Amino acid sequence: MSRRTDRVDGELQREIAAILAGELKNRRPDLKGMISVTGVDAAPDFKTAKVYVSIYAVGEEDRRASLAALKESAGFVRHELAKVMRMRTVPALTFLEDTSMAYGSHMDELFASLHKDEEEKK
Repeated sequence: MSRRTDRVDGELQREIAAILAGELKNRRPDLKGMISVTGVDAAPDFKTAKVYVSIYAVGEEDRRASLAALKESAGFVRHELAKVMRMRTVPALTFLEDTSMAYGSHMDELFASLHKDEEEKK
């Protein structure tokens, strides 16, 4: 990956996070929980970009509803990005859930249980 792509990914991540916390949160009251943008992966031609988000909501239903609301609002977020980004074309956004935090938590629990089993054997 080129340095330019990395730089644009970082800038997109910051701007999208600001839009989600500001304009979109005010516009879509159905966004529940805390939403953080964990990464952006733009295509080399900058026509598309995958936006990875972590959603910390009270329940599974709220989390799913928030992800669906984000996907529906991709066009609005792209429009808002066009106002602040100095790019010829602002990429079409695809919101995806980043499950790495849940996976890491699950692995920590597994390691803790293995360690506990080892302690009991001693």
